[in-house]
Amino acid sequence: MRPIARNLHAGIAWLLVAVLVFQVWLAGRGVFESPTIFITHRDVGYMISILPVVLLVLGFLGGMGRRVAIMAAVILGLVILQSVFVAFRTSNPAMAALHPVNAFLILLVAVLLARESWGMRIAAA
Repeated sequence: MRPIARNLHAGIAWLLVAVLVFQVWLAGRGVFESPTIFITHRDVGYMISILPVVLLVLGFLGGMGRRVAIMAAVILGLVILQSVFVAFRTSNPAMAALHPVNAFLILLVAVLLARESWGMRIAAA
């Protein structure tokens, strides 16, 4: 089970990175093309929140250690914060402006996790 979980973890970790880049693109389209695209951006954002949970479970099943679990948990926490920041858009726009900054933090940690996961997958083969 461990090799399968590690392979799945690596694939889903890189899928998360790809979806996050897609999210940035959707946000750009929302700004420069049509605000209605933000609906898709929002919906994809909610879908993203499931991926860190899956990564936590697969990391546990794959015996990938504390570092991988911590990174997946940090991503989950940052994803939850995304909705919090958006909720401040009318009452505290300066706080809401942390939404894109946080998005890049999510992407950074996701890339680090994907690289770590990929390395563990190769090392276990």
